[in-house]
Amino acid sequence: MTSTNAENLKTYKDGGHYRVEVPSIEGPKVFEALVKESKNLGVTINRISQGSGGMLLLKSEIREMVKLAASEKIEICLLVGPRAGFDIGLLAHTGSKFAGYSSIRGNDQINAAIADVDRALEFGVRGFLIGDLGLLRVFRKRQEMGLWPKNIHWKVSAYVPAGNPAMVKLLEELGASSVNIPSDLTVKHIQEIRKEVEIPLDIYVETMDASGGTIRIVEMHDLITAGAPLCVKFGLANAKTLYPAGAHTTDEAIKIAIAKARRVAVAKEWLERLAPNLLQSFNTDSIAIPEA
Repeated sequence: MTSTNAENLKTYKDGGHYRVEVPSIEGPKVFEALVKESKNLGVTINRISQGSGGMLLLKSEIREMVKLAASEKIEICLLVGPRAGFDIGLLAHTGSKFAGYSSIRGNDQINAAIADVDRALEFGVRGFLIGDLGLLRVFRKRQEMGLWPKNIHWKVSAYVPAGNPAMVKLLEELGASSVNIPSDLTVKHIQEIRKEVEIPLDIYVETMDASGGTIRIVEMHDLITAGAPLCVKFGLANAKTLYPAGAHTTDEAIKIAIAKARRVAVAKEWLERLAPNLLQSFNTDSIAIPEA
């Protein structure tokens, strides 16, 4: 067992050191499968995120996800829909597409992004993934003008490279509620960032192959100790990329969601073995739980 001094770590408001997010939950059927498997395994999921964007969900699908999330006290974050990766421009479709995939092209896409958030807010969604810094500025201004509720969680996506303290501090100053730092940062890098910012950090402990296929489950206690309050995210190596998702990918997405729940259970076992004094937070102060 590793000795971890949890008393000196920063925490969420309820005293927990970490939360758990399962990304790429692309619709209500996938969400239902994840919740069922998580309960069977005795693990708590704090947040789901959906990467294809609310723009590709039916209104009825958003309502179903909101209802389930509200009843289970699980946060939802939808990646704002319009993006270069869905557009006709070439840069986001080249070998270096990761850097440009989530960027917003022109005022037309800014307006479409605003419409996407407007629509989701109408159904009670209060958490959004942002992959473009300009959008964060525009969205925060709309809140300041009273056009949108104050209780919205703005989660900066992993598509935004935020690998140093200055960058994460800038995002905090722009109004980010949490920031997804790169999955390949060292423990020292995470410690450096945590010293400079107060907002929670998010990090993948397992990534899809397109992001390196890294699996850091056994060292998750070190990541939490360095970055608390930290939301640990469970992608899945050796699995199909789902974006943009739809009815044609639902069966595969369900299988992947079930596998991710099992990865969460494996990580929980390792955490209890190596650092049992690190505590999970349970969404007692969350603004990203939808309003059903």
